[in-house]
Amino acid sequence: MTAGTRREFLWLASLGSALGLSGVSVPSAAGASPRPAASPAGTVPAFELEELTLDELQRRMAAGTLTSRRLTAAYLARIAALDRRGPALHHVIETNPDALAIADSLDAERRTKGARGPLHGIPVLLKDNLDTHDRNTTTAGSLALAGSIPPRDSTVAGKLRQAGAVLLGKTNLSEWANIRSTHSTSGWSGRGGLARNPYVLDRNPCGSSSGSAAAVAANLCALAIGTETDGSIVCPSSANGIVGLKPTLGLVSRAGIIPIAHSQDTAGPMARTVRDAAMLLNAIVGADDRDAATADSAGHGVADYTRTLDADGLRGARIGVVRKAFGFNARVDRLMEDALAEMVRRGAVLVDPADIPHLGEYDETELDVLLYELKADLAAYLQALGPAAPVKSLADVIAFNEAHRAEEMPYFGQELFIRADAKGPLTDPAYRDALEKNRRLARTEGIDAVMDEHKLDALVAPTGGPAWTTDLVNGDHFSGGSSTAPAVAGYPNINVPAGDIFGLPVGISFIGRAWSEATLLRLAFAFEQATKFRRAPRFLPTVDLGQVG
Repeated sequence: MTAGTRREFLWLASLGSALGLSGVSVPSAAGASPRPAASPAGTVPAFELEELTLDELQRRMAAGTLTSRRLTAAYLARIAALDRRGPALHHVIETNPDALAIADSLDAERRTKGARGPLHGIPVLLKDNLDTHDRNTTTAGSLALAGSIPPRDSTVAGKLRQAGAVLLGKTNLSEWANIRSTHSTSGWSGRGGLARNPYVLDRNPCGSSSGSAAAVAANLCALAIGTETDGSIVCPSSANGIVGLKPTLGLVSRAGIIPIAHSQDTAGPMARTVRDAAMLLNAIVGADDRDAATADSAGHGVADYTRTLDADGLRGARIGVVRKAFGFNARVDRLMEDALAEMVRRGAVLVDPADIPHLGEYDETELDVLLYELKADLAAYLQALGPAAPVKSLADVIAFNEAHRAEEMPYFGQELFIRADAKGPLTDPAYRDALEKNRRLARTEGIDAVMDEHKLDALVAPTGGPAWTTDLVNGDHFSGGSSTAPAVAGYPNINVPAGDIFGLPVGISFIGRAWSEATLLRLAFAFEQATKFRRAPRFLPTVDLGQVG
């Protein structure tokens, strides 16, 4: 053992001792077993790397005071201490058994060739619907796909590997990205159990990218990837006090991602800061022959989104206020008014109101489109897994769930799956008419129309309300939000922390035209730098009503 290796060993041993571990290895899966009781506030151990940005992590690795191995081991140990024990967060379904070996190879490469870029040696968690061709499985949280190892990486996973990231593992999610039931509980999956909000443990993390958002918030990783069809990046980002960006449809490849619907699905970055999200976005964008939608991104991408960030970026910006998205919670409204006032202080010009036309007029047709596409797109994904795939169609998944009802449907059913399976092919006039209506009302007659009318750079609205109490009996009870118009349009939407209510984070959304990520990141960064609302979670067992919010 060399002196350097011995120092590494002693550091890892001390880390494991500090976190109450006998070693640095962690189980390969979280499982869905009952969780221990919530840890009282203050019992979660301090974490040396808490809230560190990519820039700081890279500075330490460049200086030799930190290695990718130490960083990866620290996150693995924290996952073991907080996700599997302690508050039992259930944010991570499984960790990558090769993560430390990958980190070692990246450390060696840094010593001999230098760093590839800002993600070199950085541990990243992926939502468990992104394919990785390694010793991790990809299951969308469902036992129906237990043991499934795809034949190749998703394009996003492949790009992250090329950027030098350490794929740390897979995060828990609302099973099948929350398209299974009309009465689902966000953050629950058959494989991962119930994810908990790290701010207040009896509250919901929202979904479907529940584990990705909550793991970033709880400092179980440096970065994470989520996916969104409607709200699944921005809602959990808001509820867990982080930055989450849903990109324009086609900016990021969906190849190798378990789908809901190709007309709305996209992957996107989740991080603790806007700058970190921009650096993660840099690594995953680009045209891909495996996803035809990415051809539309040609000429629209930005070589480096961090170059668009400007702390004075609100000055002169014309921002429209989507008033129709307000009014569902008086405390949220007060936070939003404070946010708007800060934007004005920073030089923004507000157009208030600037409501998006036709909001609410395509809610039913949106669901119709999603159900049609779910049946077709999921079958295509499952068949591409090859002969070893345990299920081949949505009908097979429905049958599996019925045969394993106690494990897969203890709290809610599969009404949406059944409705989707009854749909016809994508040549049905009903599907085509619904899709045309959705795009027209959400795009040209919706977001584009209001932005053209008022010559806007962006729209703003509350992302959602504070996290609700998790209720496995009745399911989710959302209070309000603003994700549907940009989701149906396929336009970008970024959530930024905007304050808290009784210690529960609340976010604000910046929404824009297609391919306007650079503008939204600039505005979001300026707002973030002016307000700095991000706070690390306290892992409280229940809400502290004495904390006025």
